[in-house]
Amino acid sequence: MTRIPFGPALSRRSVLRLGAGASAGIALAPLTGCAGPTGAPGPGAISLGLNRSLVSLDNKLNQFDAAVTVQRAVRQALTRIGRGLRPELVLADRFEMTGPTAWTVRLRQGARYSDGTPVTVKDVSTALRMYAGVNGSFIVGLFPEMPTVEPVDERTFRLHTKRPVPILDQLMANILISPAARNRPEELSGGVGSGPYVVTSANSGTGEYTLDVNPRYWGRRPTVDRVRVRFVPEESSRVVAVRSGELDVIDTITPDSAEQLKGLPGVRLDRTSGTRVNQLFFNFRKPRGHPLADARVREALSYAIDGEALVRDVLTGSAQQAEGVIPLALKGSVRTGRYVHDPGKARKRLAALGASDLKVKIIWESGEFPADTSVMEAVLEMLRAVGVRATLQQFEPGGDIQQWRQGRRGDWDVLGNGFSVPTGHASTSLQGMYGGTAEKERTRDTYQGYVFPKIAARLADASAETDEKTRNTKLAAVQQQIWDTRPCLWAFVPDVVLARRTRVRDVRLLQLNSYDLAAVRLEG
Repeated sequence: MTRIPFGPALSRRSVLRLGAGASAGIALAPLTGCAGPTGAPGPGAISLGLNRSLVSLDNKLNQFDAAVTVQRAVRQALTRIGRGLRPELVLADRFEMTGPTAWTVRLRQGARYSDGTPVTVKDVSTALRMYAGVNGSFIVGLFPEMPTVEPVDERTFRLHTKRPVPILDQLMANILISPAARNRPEELSGGVGSGPYVVTSANSGTGEYTLDVNPRYWGRRPTVDRVRVRFVPEESSRVVAVRSGELDVIDTITPDSAEQLKGLPGVRLDRTSGTRVNQLFFNFRKPRGHPLADARVREALSYAIDGEALVRDVLTGSAQQAEGVIPLALKGSVRTGRYVHDPGKARKRLAALGASDLKVKIIWESGEFPADTSVMEAVLEMLRAVGVRATLQQFEPGGDIQQWRQGRRGDWDVLGNGFSVPTGHASTSLQGMYGGTAEKERTRDTYQGYVFPKIAARLADASAETDEKTRNTKLAAVQQQIWDTRPCLWAFVPDVVLARRTRVRDVRLLQLNSYDLAAVRLEG
C-alpha cells in the first residue's frame, strides 16, 4: 500500500558495420532531416533534445522514456514511481488497499489545474474510461483489468476490481488526469493539466514545445522558469549541441556518444541500471505451418546471434544480455535462461526442421534504442552467416510502424522493440507483453500477436495473488514457461545514460529513464 509523503572494440564493430552496409537487400527508410538547435536556452531556462518526436503531451499511446519526463511536467497522476521503484503519492494523499479488490483513495487538498479548477473524483473516473477507449493503448495493456470508481465524498473514492490487483497504486501512476469535460479517448496534444508547467507553444509536427511555470501550481514552484523541448533525430547534432551549450540535456545516447562526452568541461553523464528490455521480438501472428510459428525454429535462429559480441563491440559494454523474459531489476523477476551463440547448431537445427532456406524481415523505428542501426546491421550479417536470407526495414520516427506492429500493414518477421516498465514490477511487464488473449487480439491489443491462453491464465492468477511471497513463486514459474516459447531472437537490457550541461543540477535520473523536471535547478 502507498502511504508515502509527496515529495575499443571499434575495429570489430567497424567490420560488422562495413559488412552489413555493403550487403544487398537492406531497405532503409530515409530519416527525418533536422538541423541542430541554434541559440543557447538563456538564463532561467533549459533546453531538452529528444531523440524521438514528442507528438503529444498525453501518454495514452505516445509512451517512451523521454516523453514521460515532459508529459508528467504538464499532467499528473494519483501516484508516481520514484527512487527504489517505490510508489509515491502525487494527486492523492491516501492510496490504501482496504479489501482484496478495493482501494480507498483520497485526493490531495488544494490540488488544482492550471485554469484554477480543482481536481475531482469525476476526473479520475473519466480518465480511466478514456484510456480504456483507446485502441492499441500501451497503458491499458499494463492492467490486468481497469478499475471502476465509486465516489465516497468530494475528495474520497474507492477503486474496485473484479479480482485483486495488488500493485494498483503503481499501475495508477500511468493514468494522467485531465478535467473530465476536456478529456477524450484520443491523445491530448495540449490543454489543461495539474502539473508544475503549462504548454505555452506547441508544434506536434516538429516535436517542439515550450513549457512555462504554472502560476497556479498547487505544489512547490519549480526553480526553472522555462523548458524548451526539441526533437533532434540526428545523434551527432544532439552531441554537438550539448557540447556547445545549445542543448542542456540529451537522453538515450549511444555508447560512442557517451565516450565522446565523457570528461568534457561543462558536460556530465548520469548513468544507472535500467528496467527497459530491448528485444528482437518474433511476429506471433504467423499462420500455423509457417516456420516461425514453431518454437524450435525460433530457438534455432537465436543460436545465430552473437550477443556477447554485440554487447562488447556495438554497445561497448553499456548493456547486458537478457537472462530472462524481463529485466532482472524488476521486483519479482527471475533468471530463466541465456542466449547462446552457436552458428553450427543453428544451421543444423534449421536444416533438421526444414527451415534452412528461411527468409526473415526485420523492422524497427529509428531511435528505438541506442545504436539501433548498428545492432540491426550486425544481426543481419549473423543471420546470413547461417544461411538465413535476412532483410531490414527501418522506419522514421513518427511514421506508421504502429500499424505494422498491429498487423494492419505489411508483413514482417522480427521487430526491434523496446519495452519500458513504468511500474518497476515484474507482473506489469509480464502482463503487458505476454498476457495476450484472443479477445485482445481481435482489437490488436496484444504484444505482436503473442497469445498463449494457458500463460495468460497463469499470469492473471499470479498477478492477483495478494501474498507477495506466493505471488513471486507463481511469477517465477510463468516466466520460465514464457521463456520456453522463445519469444525473442535476442534481447538485452541497456544502462540508462543521460548527458547534461553542468549548469543543470538535481537531475535525479530514475531507473525508469525519466526524472522530475520540477526538481531540476540551474547553477547560480
